[in-house]
Amino acid sequence: MQYDLVDSDAALSKWCAAAAGARRIAFDTEFISERSYRPQLCLIQAAVDGQLAIFDPLRIKDLTPFWQTLAGGEHTTIVHAGREELAFSLRAIGRHPANLVDLQIAAGLVGTDYPAGYSSLISKILGRKLHKHETRTDWSRRPLSPRQLQYALDDVVYLEPLYDNVVRTLSELGRTTWLSDEMTDWQTDIETATTGERWQRVGGIANLSPRSLAIVREVWRWRETVAERRDTPVRHVIRDDLIVELARLQSADEARISHIRGLDRRDLTRAMPHLLDAIQRALDLSDAECPRLQRTDSPSQLQLVAQLLTSILNSVCRAASVSVGLVGTVQDVRDLVAFHLGVDRAGGQPPKLARGWRAQIVGQVLEDLLAGKTCIRIADPLSDDPLAFEPRGH
Repeated sequence: MQYDLVDSDAALSKWCAAAAGARRIAFDTEFISERSYRPQLCLIQAAVDGQLAIFDPLRIKDLTPFWQTLAGGEHTTIVHAGREELAFSLRAIGRHPANLVDLQIAAGLVGTDYPAGYSSLISKILGRKLHKHETRTDWSRRPLSPRQLQYALDDVVYLEPLYDNVVRTLSELGRTTWLSDEMTDWQTDIETATTGERWQRVGGIANLSPRSLAIVREVWRWRETVAERRDTPVRHVIRDDLIVELARLQSADEARISHIRGLDRRDLTRAMPHLLDAIQRALDLSDAECPRLQRTDSPSQLQLVAQLLTSILNSVCRAASVSVGLVGTVQDVRDLVAFHLGVDRAGGQPPKLARGWRAQIVGQVLEDLLAGKTCIRIADPLSDDPLAFEPRGH
């Protein structure tokens, strides 16, 4: 494939000037995440109204103009599974690419499995087979071979035709606004995850007391600071399971902490005073200052109802040609049941399945079943959709 190589600031400036009036910009990135605090951006591939380009971030001194070009203008920005692409933009300039469309989400809104891989979408929607041979490439090494560059270009060359096909189907189904709403929520979630604190994602903290959660939060903050300063993955500073053990212990006594297996590494021993300070800060908080997790567990009596409705959810989604993976999870169904019955209402806010397009397509069906307004029967046990829904009394 013919492409422009952008490997200098001058070449980047020229590309940005040419792309300023673009109608669509599709792009993808290659990065390495296992060796540093944040993913290391190693390559960018872009298609601007069909014209391909490869950018070398290891040679370009300042990529800011690229991200500003994506964020400015009236063009549509196209990605696939673009969580990291959006995060790169947010970290670089604090802004989203303009009119961003993630094809993985868009395809889920027209019935394709979610999350669907890039090769899968190309096969199902375009009828093309994409061969992936460089999935373990070290993208930070130079020079890159023609085969590696071909692999990288393949990741963008089909984005525009995929976009045309999926958006046309969305329009035919009257779901264009669904995509707009979903992209807004998706970008907000990623922005929160990129810029906000994520200590709640430490594994194994669901049943910890508020005081223990305070220790998790303070140790997590200390870990982030150390990992960023060293430019190393956070797990290389201290693992999640060790943070949880420290939280359960609720002690800043070095003698007691030293008995925890896994904390005897030399670097952790050197950092022990700072780790103890973090724990002590949590222990010094008042009860009111300790964090609490929002509980989503429903009473055990409701679990069977939620399990039944989860099976029904799959049937409803198939009939509506929308991916159940995009609509919601088992927990989302539980939240809907609890909300409908007035149990465990999270701040009184409607759950995911009772808002927006999800409420239109599945939420109302499930709520009508819960309220007894709709009955369910097995119409044809051998069909792909054996369930039939009828108003009560029919």
